[in-house]
Amino acid sequence: MTKFTENPSEEAVGAWARLIRVSQGLLSQVEADLKGAGFPVLSWYDALLELRRAGTSGLRPFQLQEQMLLAQYGLSRLVDRLDRAGYVHRMPNAQDGRGQVLRITPEGRNLLKRMWPVYRNAIQAHFAARVSDRETVELAKILGKFRG
Repeated sequence: MTKFTENPSEEAVGAWARLIRVSQGLLSQVEADLKGAGFPVLSWYDALLELRRAGTSGLRPFQLQEQMLLAQYGLSRLVDRLDRAGYVHRMPNAQDGRGQVLRITPEGRNLLKRMWPVYRNAIQAHFAARVSDRETVELAKILGKFRG
């Protein structure tokens, strides 16, 4: 791990705080829009989207957690809820009898399809409508510096 001897500037600390506040605020607004439309929380959408992307091979729970956009500390509880609601199937892992593979069900695909318009509109209203296309590209470049 790299050891830094300099302290962050006041501007850097302020930008960090703003990034966290804005991120949390945007997520809260999206969650409110989903709830207002009678849908479950965004983490359900996130998990189901990754399982849909995985196709018929599905994902092991740890793989799902790695793929999710949102941090999911209670993944086993989330998977339990999705399973009980009929949106996910738990299958035994052929390579590891103790493990399991998660696959999205047709009902889960349907929920994703119904949630997307509300989620899409929330992204537009709370984020995209406030920045230009040029600003969006620049923001993506800046945030890309923090990946990996």
